[in-house]
Amino acid sequence: MADLHSHLVPAVDDGARSLEEALEAVERMVEAGIGKIVTTPHVNASLTRDSSLLGTWLEEVDESWQELVEQVRQRFPDVELLRGHEVMLDVPDPDFSDARLRLAATSFVLVEWPRLQIPPRTTYVIEQIASAGYHPILAHPERYSGIKQNLEYAGAWRSAGAYLQVNHGSFAGRYGPDARSVASELLARGWVDYLSSDFHARAHLGIHLRDAEDFFTAHDGLEQFKLLTVTNPGRVIRDQLPLPVLALQIREGFWEGFTKIFKR
Repeated sequence: MADLHSHLVPAVDDGARSLEEALEAVERMVEAGIGKIVTTPHVNASLTRDSSLLGTWLEEVDESWQELVEQVRQRFPDVELLRGHEVMLDVPDPDFSDARLRLAATSFVLVEWPRLQIPPRTTYVIEQIASAGYHPILAHPERYSGIKQNLEYAGAWRSAGAYLQVNHGSFAGRYGPDARSVASELLARGWVDYLSSDFHARAHLGIHLRDAEDFFTAHDGLEQFKLLTVTNPGRVIRDQLPLPVLALQIREGFWEGFTKIFKR
């Protein structure tokens, strides 16, 4: 499996705090069945508009990144470890010209709205990124405030040129019942393109890949699960657009009976 969203570069954001913690996180991802990792430190879009500040930041990330790569190569030789960034769109016009900002140096960019809020003119921002020749992947759409009451935002983002990446943990209730409900509804509409961990490299945060797989299995959706965790993330690494994922048929009242599985 391949994962497009994690925070493993040591001591550069709210993810791994040390090299050892990062390596422990890689080990846990490998144990979960993930063999291709594109890790994505946080960065603000406004920083990309200042070449001097951005250069300083990327040099800092480069140093920690190289340490991680060398150690992963020694300890986990079968793991393909790549890099991008999760870009918070605090301004509407990020500059993605530096390949280190993009997922595995492809034309795909992982983006998020600020502070889990949906700002005005989001479709315009997506359109601008797409018109510049990039393919925006919007991180964890199920988690934004108000999205449950305005799910059509997600459809508008897709129409504007975005792809949607849902977190594994949403199916385990890690972000609450609303995020879980929205994640399910997005799948039911066929609007999800990727599943990823958003793993922040600490044990209590967990990797909920198996919870997600259980959910898909319960709905005869293993074909969709493979597309979302293997095929489509792998296509990003090869700079290819995702394949369509059929809508998942979710049984009415499913969560009432399934919730017990997640109370561990």
